Amino acid sequence: MNQAKHIAIIMDGNGRWAELKGQKRVKGHEAGAEVVRDVTKYCAAHKDIERLTLYAFSTENWKRPRLEVEFLMKLLEKYLKNELSTYVENNIRFEPIGDIRAFSKSLQKTISEVQKKTEHCDGLVQSLALNYGSKDELLRAVNTIKGSEQDITEEMLLNALDCSHDVDLLIRTGGDHRISNFLLWQLAYAELFFCDTLWPDFSSGELEMIIKEFKKIERRFGGLK
Repeated sequence: MNQAKHIAIIMDGNGRWAELKGQKRVKGHEAGAEVVRDVTKYCAAHKDIERLTLYAFSTENWKRPRLEVEFLMKLLEKYLKNELSTYVENNIRFEPIGDIRAFSKSLQKTISEVQKKTEHCDGLVQSLALNYGSKDELLRAVNTIKGSEQDITEEMLLNALDCSHDVDLLIRTGGDHRISNFLLWQLAYAELFFCDTLWPDFSSGELEMIIKEFKKIERRFGGLK
């Protein structure tokens, strides 16, 4: 039976959720942050799940309205500060991926502090993809190793990526069927699940149902069995 050791989620639909309720888009992001906590704690309680990688802010998200971006930055910093106790109490290690150098010094400091204060945790690893784009990740990895005198190998490239762990299960909420520049290398043999549920309405119960469906799939990785 398949094990969803590494689950990745594209958390889509926050803004649309709020608009459908006649609220400002930022209310959707606030509601979505609550779901992040619920899903993360669920994964932490299931020892067969080793990693949870969440697409929180992409390299393309800077194109959004300035006020929305500013709100997202404040929400992220608030979330990390508030969730530190949740991480520690649930033995969760926080490992960001992406290029955080574009963020404010204050936010960079908070990200680093939470990472440092949870590095002793040996349960679930929760990664937030922050200012992350897979094309950017690959370019940074290539630039890291391009001075090598030997031919670049798959292992060298993998070790230079932000995330060196293959994804077993990718979930995208919100109804769209695309992967939006997320973990292109790591998704090579992942099983992809797309659901219409907007992220603020997603729950650990729906995640559990998806995992059950995932476990029924025959994964051949290019072979016959």
